[in-house]
Amino acid sequence: MKIPNHVAIILDGNGRWARAQGKPRSFGHIAGAKNVETICEAAYDLGIKYLTVYAFSTENWSRPKEEVDQLMGLLSQYLKNCLKTAKKNNMRVRIIGDVSALNSEMQERIKSLEEATKDYSGLNFTVALNYGSQDEILRAVNRLKKDIESGILKGQEITKDMLEAYLDTRGLPDPDLMIRTSGEMRLSNFLLWQLAYSEFYFTEVPWPAFGKEELIKALSDYSERDRRFGGV
Repeated sequence: MKIPNHVAIILDGNGRWARAQGKPRSFGHIAGAKNVETICEAAYDLGIKYLTVYAFSTENWSRPKEEVDQLMGLLSQYLKNCLKTAKKNNMRVRIIGDVSALNSEMQERIKSLEEATKDYSGLNFTVALNYGSQDEILRAVNRLKKDIESGILKGQEITKDMLEAYLDTRGLPDPDLMIRTSGEMRLSNFLLWQLAYSEFYFTEVPWPAFGKEELIKALSDYSERDRRFGGV
């Protein structure tokens, strides 16, 4: 089976999964957070080198305040627990998105986690937190504009490589495969630049129920595709 180098996943369906079991949405979010560790281990076992998950979007702030507060609390606890998981699994962790909008405690946890895992050589795990691709591109363009105006960049036309160096994902390869769980068939403002040539896989299975077997199904589907570029 051909294994993609980088897999990106939109974690969708926590609330619907919980509702189907007569449980509150928070039950689904807790189960979804636990499943992240399961899929990280499965991805590494299967030979995937990079895994990126969409945990909280810039649009998620519009959800009911109680749910947002629960999500933030859960994400904060996950960042704390992730340090142990990363050490156990030799996993490097990066956070992408506008972390400046998060509280100071979460920002400190992000800094500590990234610093503590920067030299780990196992799975490269990236969490998109307060992330939106349009926001990412706008922030990149504004930083690039500022560097041009300040003279850091001189006499150069803006190129694809130059802009990519200002994106949150700088230094990471583009995803080969994007998976979205729970039946929705849209990107929802996720990695719009980076997914330009990625393969897409959509499944009805909600995220908390998306285990190693479901990941293998996605990889098998990807492996059977004939990836061609430039019309070749």
